[in-house]
Amino acid sequence: MDLAFRMAEVADEAAIWQILQGAIQRRKEDGSNQWQDGYPNPTVIQADVERGIGYVLTDQGSVIGYAAVLIDDEPAYANIEGTWQCSEGFVVVHRVAIATAYLGKGLAQRLLEFVELWAQEQQVPSMRIDTNFDNKGMLRILEKSGYNYRGEVYFRGKPRKAYEKVFGKAID
Repeated sequence: MDLAFRMAEVADEAAIWQILQGAIQRRKEDGSNQWQDGYPNPTVIQADVERGIGYVLTDQGSVIGYAAVLIDDEPAYANIEGTWQCSEGFVVVHRVAIATAYLGKGLAQRLLEFVELWAQEQQVPSMRIDTNFDNKGMLRILEKSGYNYRGEVYFRGKPRKAYEKVFGKAID
């Protein structure tokens, strides 16, 4: 594999949406209610790309993974039922998905590693991510990747498990 991580472009939107559709279907087949309410959708992806927060994982130039990556921009995280480790800046990761043909190769974890490197290059001391209680695959990836469970946050009225990973000496 020849993996690269880069900002998404308008030309990537169809591939991103295809990847997310596969992830939406997998969540449904797993019995999860995550992403079963019309979110995410092509309008969300288009907005991510326009805002410069959409990022893709590629293999030999082909888009095989996606994530939205934001700095200090998640209002729901201010109301955590729990506590964050780091009160300084943070990177938020949303909408992580890998193409169906590339599942089982550890690529969601690799995508997070690319985001972690990017965060450190931006001198942001921590990463935060949340997921549904029933997304066993992502929960396993987060724990395996050294993220610490910090409590619950709410999106569209539903609780989500919140995790954080702090880099270096940024722990409060």
